[in-house]
Amino acid sequence: MYKKDIRIMALLYDLATQYKRLSIVGMAKNAGKTTALNYLIEEAMDEGVKLGITSTGRDGETQDLVTGTEKPRVYLDQDTLVSVPSQLYNLAEAGLEIVKKTPYSTAIGELMICRVKDAGYVQIAGPVSTAESKKLCQDMFDLGAEIIMIDGAIDRKSIASPETSDAIILATGAVLSRSLNKVVEETAHQVALYSLPEMEEGMERSLFEENIQNDVEDKVMLIDDEGQLKKLSITTGLGNSKVIDEAIDEHTRYIYIPGALTDSVVCNISPKKLKQVHFILKDPTKIFMKATEWGFKRKKGFKVSVLKNIKVVAVTVNPWAPLGYTFDSDLLVSEMEKALPGMPIIDVRK
Repeated sequence: MYKKDIRIMALLYDLATQYKRLSIVGMAKNAGKTTALNYLIEEAMDEGVKLGITSTGRDGETQDLVTGTEKPRVYLDQDTLVSVPSQLYNLAEAGLEIVKKTPYSTAIGELMICRVKDAGYVQIAGPVSTAESKKLCQDMFDLGAEIIMIDGAIDRKSIASPETSDAIILATGAVLSRSLNKVVEETAHQVALYSLPEMEEGMERSLFEENIQNDVEDKVMLIDDEGQLKKLSITTGLGNSKVIDEAIDEHTRYIYIPGALTDSVVCNISPKKLKQVHFILKDPTKIFMKATEWGFKRKKGFKVSVLKNIKVVAVTVNPWAPLGYTFDSDLLVSEMEKALPGMPIIDVRK
């Protein structure tokens, strides 16, 4: 245990020196994301690091608003910067000083950046959109934050986008499945997706980048073996598998898919065409395929690259599930280390 403590402290030191925006992303509710966030906040406070804390939704409440289960609260020390919507300001047990009112709105009021004057518990919230989250982070840096931790709300994995975060910590656990092997498989699959290869630099990549519209709906785009780009009239691949299949001919080499990549995007593409073309995505957060489904497609020659991948710097595990079953912590950590060699695996509850 002593050696593991030393390793964890070294990890936290490395994170503080290498990355300025860290997202903590849960693979499911009750995967231990808030526990991991509290752990990192505590260690950062011990190291004297000035933090900025924000979220992609609402966190810090005593009870999960969806499942009704008890959940850890977020405790912040003096001088921490935190984003709080107006309707949650008076619910904070910590003493908060409003230092900036932002133009970003939420369903529970306009967001304010506050400085903690007296340590205590705070309910935090943040922008939903990637663009606004990025701007909020810059606001916090301008106010003196050294590192910003972004709490990734469930079903909003896009907050792990490289546009917002420099790196992520992935929280996983027993809540995913009663099968320990399944938990390990799905977690390793998620890490593999985030680590997909980036599209090579060159004419084809430049063409895609030049035609991708920031904050505007993109189109499905194809590039042939002569470097000619063709835009389809559709803005998503969802439900348009037959349209995409018909657009691919023997000369097609690359196809850019905006938005989500699911089985419905590729299910009607012929096996020959699926093996021929190389699918390109903006980043891995757009992929929504289970490990078995993904593995089957890859064996059939399905090739996917991204314009920007995501750096996973650690995985935290929670061996406890709300339904009452648990895994042996040491076994869960050991099996996860085998599946993700070289990746720091931490049971923050232990």
